[in-house]
Amino acid sequence: MSEFSSNLKIGAKLGNGHFGDVHLGSDDIHEQLAVKVIRPKEQDTPEKWEERKENLVKEGVNLKKATHDNIVQVFYVNRSMTEDAIYLVMELCERGSLQKPYESGPIPSTEVHRIATQICHGLGSLHDREMLHRDLKPGNILVTKNGTVKLGDFGLVTDDMVLGYAELGYSYTDHLAPESHETGLSSKKSDFWALGMTLYRLLHGDAWYRKSPLPRFSVSDGGYADRLTWLPHISGRWRRLIRAMLADDSATRLATSRRALDALAEIAGEAAWDCTLDADGVKWTRELKGRRIEVDLVKQGKLWNWTAVSHPLGKGSKKTLGSSGGPVAKSLADSQLRKYFGG
Repeated sequence: MSEFSSNLKIGAKLGNGHFGDVHLGSDDIHEQLAVKVIRPKEQDTPEKWEERKENLVKEGVNLKKATHDNIVQVFYVNRSMTEDAIYLVMELCERGSLQKPYESGPIPSTEVHRIATQICHGLGSLHDREMLHRDLKPGNILVTKNGTVKLGDFGLVTDDMVLGYAELGYSYTDHLAPESHETGLSSKKSDFWALGMTLYRLLHGDAWYRKSPLPRFSVSDGGYADRLTWLPHISGRWRRLIRAMLADDSATRLATSRRALDALAEIAGEAAWDCTLDADGVKWTRELKGRRIEVDLVKQGKLWNWTAVSHPLGKGSKKTLGSSGGPVAKSLADSQLRKYFGG
């Protein structure tokens, strides 16, 4: 490890992001830390970078105050004494972010429910302190070694950066609320738009999301939530919650943690399906009362066929639980499956 200011030591690189690389670190008090090394971007003028460094150091005081079980704890923000950089020093979340689980998703809805509940508590705590996140997405949701879910990378995007930052990558652009596209300004309500987008993505995974209408091109047209495509096992309650967070009119948007938690309480206890996607279809599995249930949706030319079969985990016989009755149109298969899943 190399020595840095305030007895901070920095070691192996853990990952990178728009604002800088993240390294494993330690200091005199903490055996393990995460250290985000924030350096100037190509588009930063010297004057703009000096201003941003000053603001980051000042903002560090506020970031330290944001203490909550579901918020990544920031310990301090330092100027480097050896390079032109700022060090954001925070707690280490050993299991990393949700970016990789999202990319290999869908994530089971029961796990998304657990994640969403904890994120709502963390986001509510930020908003109670009159702080905004502005960059809520799978890559900024982190998990500790014991499974606690935490919001990270809050406070780094400011309103004067919103539209410029959005031009640099789809991940952020796709989470901008309609009013942010228009004005470049953020609010608690735009944070909940981003939460709605995040929940949709976690429930469907990256492969499905990329086949859906991408918000970067269409949010400004209005009615984005009405054009979403859904995996058929996603229940009506999940759909209503996400659509409410993605309301075009910020005045009617579901945009408080209390309302979100109330809606999530209604979703608790729904069936847990593991879901995998490939080029030819979708497969769902779950275990129930000593049996393994498999539902397969398979593309056959321009049509689709699905079957639901129950297999014994021990002795017993296979049972057919339902089917499309042969190849049918995709819309009919989706309707039949949604009814089968109880949606």
